[in-house]
Amino acid sequence: MASAIPSGNVALLIDADNASADHFDPVLTVLAELGTVNIRRAYGNWSKPSLKGWARQAVTQAIETQQQFDLTKGKNATDMKMTIDAMDLMAGGRVTGFGLMSSDSDFTPLVTRLRQEGIDVYGFGSDKTPEGFRRACTRFIDVAALAASLAPASPEPGVAVAAPDEAAAKSADPTKADINKVDDEVVRLLIEAYDAAKRDQNGFAALGPVGQRVANRSSFDVRNYGFKRLSDLVQAIPNFITETRENGQTWIKRVR
Repeated sequence: MASAIPSGNVALLIDADNASADHFDPVLTVLAELGTVNIRRAYGNWSKPSLKGWARQAVTQAIETQQQFDLTKGKNATDMKMTIDAMDLMAGGRVTGFGLMSSDSDFTPLVTRLRQEGIDVYGFGSDKTPEGFRRACTRFIDVAALAASLAPASPEPGVAVAAPDEAAAKSADPTKADINKVDDEVVRLLIEAYDAAKRDQNGFAALGPVGQRVANRSSFDVRNYGFKRLSDLVQAIPNFITETRENGQTWIKRVR
């Protein structure tokens, strides 16, 4: 039976000074997991040449631009306005999920407050985003890895394209994704979740409940490692073997 289409009302707030316009489309793709992105706002000083990419996106993607002047050197009015708007949207009671495009750890208290209301918050930033902000989010996704994972597997016939970079080439085949990037903590979380899960007589546990246990403890997302699905990542880890059963459900068993 097909899964239900998410019907949530999602707000995407963009720290344009700390996010690339090139990653906007992949971010929308991920936020479809929460619902429809009906609110799209980008914040920054639009007189800066560095925001031209976002200005173009705003025209074609119905992004509401929020002008924030640099009134005082070293102070970021953008952060304050994003936070105020997020709290107003939360108080309105109609937003069921948030996406924050930023690598700024100053948003950690905001994320924490939103999640206290039971609202999912997906963070999108660079691989240098501080750990505190990453862990506060329901999911934190490295936008560079995300863009690579969504790159086309092969070019259309007759169309000349540049050679794909290494990350994009690996993402086309889940078995070739860079398993070396999967850190020991992720493996530990999977092992502990498996050990706590209900298993059948052969030692297999359904991957769904295992993944849910991991999600409850971490903002870990498989796309950060070049995989599209949790089952692909687990299959590539030597600690587990996987089995697909008649209903299409993936089961896993720890072997070491």
